[in-house]
Amino acid sequence: MKRLFSILAITGMMAFGTVNANTTANITASIAATVASVSQDEAATDEAATENLGFHQELKKRFIEGGPGFMGIVLLCLILGLAIAIERIIFLNLSTTNTKKLTQDVEEALQSGGVEAAKEVCRNTKGPVASIFYQGLDRTDEGIEAAEKAVIAYGGVQMGQLEKNVSWISLFIALAPMLGFMGTVIGMIQAFDKIEAAGDMQPSLVAGGIKVALLTTVFGLIVAIILQVFYNYIIAKIDSIVNDMEDASITLMDLLIRNKK
Repeated sequence: MKRLFSILAITGMMAFGTVNANTTANITASIAATVASVSQDEAATDEAATENLGFHQELKKRFIEGGPGFMGIVLLCLILGLAIAIERIIFLNLSTTNTKKLTQDVEEALQSGGVEAAKEVCRNTKGPVASIFYQGLDRTDEGIEAAEKAVIAYGGVQMGQLEKNVSWISLFIALAPMLGFMGTVIGMIQAFDKIEAAGDMQPSLVAGGIKVALLTTVFGLIVAIILQVFYNYIIAKIDSIVNDMEDASITLMDLLIRNKK
């Protein structure tokens, strides 16, 4: 009997130890899985943060690798082109006038107070259309033909002011990629010089020159694309204002003719 009880006791202890071992192993595995999941999440977060910060770092690195000479000139083209484009956009937006409202106000002023009242309305209104109206009204005493000539002449002056400095933007659009292509040619020449000096065609010798060549071309094209978008917007805005000026000039002549009658 003692031997039987001893066997049962040993068996129970072994079974209890096995259960505890399995439980401990399961808990350990669960903890390990949780730690691994947290580590993966932290790694993914760090990688995402590195990618977010890496764009500017990569851009700066590529810009420096392209060489300070040509890359600096290309950057200068971008800065000057954007400065002129922003100035033109602000000027054109301030030059935009509600032509229909101005025409209606001038017509009402002509009917109620005459030419002087209409001129006062134009003086209180900003924009090239109001300036053209004022010049035409100021020549009404000399006749309709004189007023028409004044409107045409001053319209040309206003058009010149609208197009002021726009040619510089087109210059920078053409200059930036040309500088990039020049950097490409110089980089290729440097690569061939290294091949000639080494007397052997090794990729490590030409990699640097080709990299500079490609980087200058890429940055030159990027600058040209950015400035081209602004240039097209400015040209479209100028065309819109010029069309309003021409329509308003015709309307003004009709108003003057009716007022004379």
